[in-house]
Amino acid sequence: MRSILLVALAFASYSASPNPSSHQAFEAKARALDGDTVAVDFRLLGVDAFERRQLCERASGCWQCGKAAQDFAANALRSRTAVIRLTPNSTYGRPVAVVTVDGQDLGERLIRAGLAIPEAGYLRDDPARAARYHAAFVQAKASGAGALTGRWLEPERWRRGDRLQCEH
Repeated sequence: MRSILLVALAFASYSASPNPSSHQAFEAKARALDGDTVAVDFRLLGVDAFERRQLCERASGCWQCGKAAQDFAANALRSRTAVIRLTPNSTYGRPVAVVTVDGQDLGERLIRAGLAIPEAGYLRDDPARAARYHAAFVQAKASGAGALTGRWLEPERWRRGDRLQCEH
């Protein structure tokens, strides 16, 4: 899932640390939102959310599950402080991070809402998180949350060009 997180959040944590040299540097593509605000894309660790333009299917037809995932993440981040813990990994040329908002793991929340699926392969070094993400996915499927109430494609398949019949 692509979450746009402002570098200003990193600066906020920077100023709170007594030892500035302990901060992890990272390389990322960035863009200027204005003269003094820079945005960087992060990927969430172990989570693959529906893509922004991806559609899913319910009995009533196609719906914008990808836009719903983006809106969910945007609402979770809006006017709140996010704690961003970078991992040593990168995927699709982007840094990978665990993002916590109000003490809740954003990736787990997306999965529980039925707007993302867990990517266990990326969580081999974090079995506790893998178990939480799996449990959240099972619960979301059982309750028919988000896209899991109907037909959907894994975001990776959608990125490769696969589409549901209702998208044609």
